Amino acid sequence: MTTSIAPAALPLSGVRVVDFGQYIAGPAVAMILGDLGATVVHIDPPSGPLWDNPANAILNRNKLIVTIDLKTETGLAEAKALAAEADIVVENFRPGVLARLGIDFEALRTTRPELISVSIPGFASNDQLRRDWRAFETVIAASSGVFTDMGLNRVLMGINPSFSPLPLASAYGTMLAASAAVLALQSRQRTGHGDHIEVPLAAAVMEGLSYNSIKIDDYPMRYQTQREQEIERRRAEDLPMDMSYDDLQEFLDPFYRSFQCSDGRMFYVVCPSHKNHAKRCLQALGIYDDLVAEGLREEEDTYLPVSEWSSDVSLGVYPLPKFWADKIASRMKDVFLTKTAAEWERVFGEGLFPGAPQRWLQEWIADDHAKAAGLMIEVEDPVLGRMIQPGPMAWLQESAEAMLSPAPRAWGSVADALARLRTTKTPQRPTPGSDPYLGWLDGIKVLDLCNVIAGPHSAAYLARFGAEVIKIDPAKPLYDCWNTVIFGMSHMRGKQSALLNIGSPDGRLAFEKLVQSVDIIIWNATDRQVNAMGMDVEGLKAINPQAIFCQLDCFGGGRKGPRTNYLGYDDLVQAATGIMLRFGGSMKTPEEHAHVGTIDVMCGFGAALVTAAALYQKSTTGVVGRPRTSLSALTGLAQIPFCYDYAGRQPFNEPAGRETMGFDALSRVYETADGGAILLAASEADLPRFAVIEGLEDLPSMPSLDRAAYLARTFATASAETWQRRLIVADIGASLCENLGSIRSRGARVADGTPGTERGSYAFSIFPDHPSGRTVTQLDPFAVRPRFAKVASPPPAEKYGASTTRVLSELGYRDDEIEKMIASGTASVSWSREYLPS
Repeated sequence: MTTSIAPAALPLSGVRVVDFGQYIAGPAVAMILGDLGATVVHIDPPSGPLWDNPANAILNRNKLIVTIDLKTETGLAEAKALAAEADIVVENFRPGVLARLGIDFEALRTTRPELISVSIPGFASNDQLRRDWRAFETVIAASSGVFTDMGLNRVLMGINPSFSPLPLASAYGTMLAASAAVLALQSRQRTGHGDHIEVPLAAAVMEGLSYNSIKIDDYPMRYQTQREQEIERRRAEDLPMDMSYDDLQEFLDPFYRSFQCSDGRMFYVVCPSHKNHAKRCLQALGIYDDLVAEGLREEEDTYLPVSEWSSDVSLGVYPLPKFWADKIASRMKDVFLTKTAAEWERVFGEGLFPGAPQRWLQEWIADDHAKAAGLMIEVEDPVLGRMIQPGPMAWLQESAEAMLSPAPRAWGSVADALARLRTTKTPQRPTPGSDPYLGWLDGIKVLDLCNVIAGPHSAAYLARFGAEVIKIDPAKPLYDCWNTVIFGMSHMRGKQSALLNIGSPDGRLAFEKLVQSVDIIIWNATDRQVNAMGMDVEGLKAINPQAIFCQLDCFGGGRKGPRTNYLGYDDLVQAATGIMLRFGGSMKTPEEHAHVGTIDVMCGFGAALVTAAALYQKSTTGVVGRPRTSLSALTGLAQIPFCYDYAGRQPFNEPAGRETMGFDALSRVYETADGGAILLAASEADLPRFAVIEGLEDLPSMPSLDRAAYLARTFATASAETWQRRLIVADIGASLCENLGSIRSRGARVADGTPGTERGSYAFSIFPDHPSGRTVTQLDPFAVRPRFAKVASPPPAEKYGASTTRVLSELGYRDDEIEKMIASGTASVSWSREYLPS
């Protein structure tokens, strides 16, 4: 006789959520909470959702939808009755809108201090200039510098500003708000207190771009790519930015570019900075030995100043000098033409180095791995029928299977919704009384084993809420200093850095002592790597059965798929899921989506979210879960307006390519008389408002086919600032196309130890005494703004290895034992003489 094993309960079972959200961010937060097991009621106005898009079927899965008119006394009473039953309430209107309608979170909390309310406005409530703007997705993007200088390629091609249909502000805002809600929830299990949390979308997208907005004075030449040098040359010589796409390809590093295969499909190689990946790539291509014979070198210590190298090149260091970049690329082009893209994908995946075919989104949705891994799932929607949707953004390994079959959206009455909320069995929680002004993670200790961006960023995010983070890196680096030090200036803030060879016997012993001392372990690694390190379920249980192990990877999902163990990075997953082809416009012209860390940072927030869910589950049930997420999973959120398929779906024709400037004549970028650009975000319903705008009085009566030409001529008659003022006075969505440099200059102050949450939608700190010896200006940790809980402003990133001795000492090692570990290479206190090697 066999006994069936009951499926694991989802981590947020018993949590009740009321979702007032519209468009993307608010509903997406509630969707994620529902995917993780929460009971969710969504409220729509009598006219239906404000955003008419099939993606609503995704955003409202696992929800009961009710219709309420908040402008009536009856509707207001119904909404208050629902909110009275909720643990978490979510809304994303302009600041103060819901309160003016009668849903005042502060008033609700006077009688229910345990309530967690989440507001996701477009701009911050303390942003006096923009708080009342009609903050549509594109308005936030333009105001936040997303469309200007969209990558080195676009600058060199003279396409500035550019346009992208990806809802980045909503995607980052979703992950920040969802993670904050669950962090507050797990904290409530200790204090009994809820909180009110504001996450402005403008601040959220700035956090997503934090690796792009950092300014390092006296930036060493060794880190400047060929493209960056060419931009500086052209600016210095006052030359036009008019490079063609084909010419631009010759300025790309061979380990960071696309190559055409025998079937005509492009294949994206991402092997630029790892000690082994570039070498494995050249060996698999059969050209490594010849290149070495011609003088290609691998420096033993690339953290020395370049002037002390044996030559001017080292394989595995980005960027390569132009001579070697051209030579290697030329050989690689020839070899890639000998196999199909699918064949090369297997070579790279099984050879343990990163590369992937360029795919269209439609191909990714139907991909065998995406389906097998649960990155794409089937839902029987009551309106659209059988629908392929993105799978969960984050999950716990033991309950992932239950998340792959979500309930389709359903409609009901307010009475149905109240009954559902009231019959939900909720976990016990303490009576409010403890100090609510603590950090959500005070007393939590985190071990960060991660590299590059996504994993380290998740741990850095946890640090701002009070977690103590110890970052372990190899005693000898695997990645070059462009990858570690430059990126680390952002994600190493507030961490203790220790360098340890955990593959050696003594290093392994120290590693296990660290594992025994922490509450959370975070590692971006494949299952193969996790198992090899003994961090699988049974291995970790033997060392620390109470530790929560969070795993991030590139292609992982709720189930195993054929490419689960393939390596990859942000750019690679952009290629695999259609983002690069959409941005570039065709299979012949793929382009990375502009910004460093586009998906990485989103995934980092996803890891923090699901780690918080695991903490909550542990506090309510005692079950120690294994949280997971992946870069591929988060591309579903980044592309949610068009990441679905069903019978009868409209063509996959979202705006794509270098020439696109918007969605239609009423929603696009226009040039203005001063050489600037204005982003217009309007719809047919807004046309009557144009009748009172100086210069645009004829637009309401204009035939739709004539609008684009009319608006182009008219906007060219005045400056961008003039048009922004006129449009906003008429309550039309609009913004200048700002750039990150200007935003940084206006929003920067000398670091004062505060997180910037009181400084509107944009805030930066200047560190004139940065440990690097340079003046560094970086974004504040300011997007998540709790009313009560403390948010810290972490100190600048210390030099790698600066805390090795301290960390080992706190584990009980004597000074002489530490010195012996350093002498043997088991540990190290530095990778280089300089913080930022020159």
